Amino acid sequence: MSLIYTAIVEGNPHLRSLLGWHLQQAGYTAQQCANLQQARTVFTRRQPTLVILDADLSDGDPLELCRWLHQQRQSMILILSARNTEKDIVRGLNAGADDYLTKPFGMQEFMARVEALIRRVRVASAPLFLDYGDLKIDLVQRRVQFQGHFVDLTPQEFSLLYVLAQAEGNPLSRSELLQRAWPEAIDNPRTIDTHVLSLRKKIETDPRQPSLIQTVRNVGYRFNSEVIQESSASPTTSSQTQSAKMAAVEPLKFNKLSS
Repeated sequence: MSLIYTAIVEGNPHLRSLLGWHLQQAGYTAQQCANLQQARTVFTRRQPTLVILDADLSDGDPLELCRWLHQQRQSMILILSARNTEKDIVRGLNAGADDYLTKPFGMQEFMARVEALIRRVRVASAPLFLDYGDLKIDLVQRRVQFQGHFVDLTPQEFSLLYVLAQAEGNPLSRSELLQRAWPEAIDNPRTIDTHVLSLRKKIETDPRQPSLIQTVRNVGYRFNSEVIQESSASPTTSSQTQSAKMAAVEPLKFNKLSS
C-alpha cells in the first residue's frame, strides 16, 4: 500500500512530537522539521503529500514556503497558527494553504482536518480503471473482466477485490479487510474466508491452487498482480511451449500405433 508521507514544520518541540505521534498512529509517515531550513532540506529530497506548517516560525516567513509549495501543486498544506484574526486566516489561505487551524486546538480536531485533506488527495488521484493484463477492473461501472470475459461479482466481492488490489501486493489481515471493504461492522473475521473462496472461483485459473489472491500465513491475504501480468504478457511463448509438447507427443503415438 502506498504510504501517505507528511512533513511537520513546527517550532514547538513538544507539539511537533505530539503531532508526529498521532499521525504515525493513524498510519502516516511523519517527517519532523524544527524550522524552515530543515523543511527546505526535506522538500528537496521528497515532496510530501501533506505539510503541517507552523505560521509562527522565527527563522523566516513560513508563508513564503507556503506559496512555493502551492506552486509545486504536489502537497496539501495545513497551517497552524496562534494568529486567529480573520485577516491572518485570509492571508494564510491566499498564500496557498488548503486549511487553517488556530492554536490551541484539540488532537481530535487536528486529525479530522488531516483526514479531510487526505480524502481530497485520494479522490483527486484515484484511478478510474485498473488493468492487470488478463484482469481488468472498471472502478466506475464496478465491473470486472477476466481473460476477455465479464465476471459476475457481488457488490461485496467487488469491494474485496478492489481493496486487495489497492494494497499493491501488501498483505492485509482479515480485520483490515473487514474495516476497508465492508460497509457495516462485522464481528466474524472468517467472513473474509468465505468471500475469498467465492472470489477465487471466479477469477483464478485454478481456484484449488490460487496464485492471484494468495493466503499469507498468520496474516491474511494479498493480491499478486505480477503472476497475472506475466501470464498475459507472454501468450505467444505459452502457445509455443504447448505446440512443442504436442509435437513431442505425436511421434510417440505414431510409433506405437505402427509397431
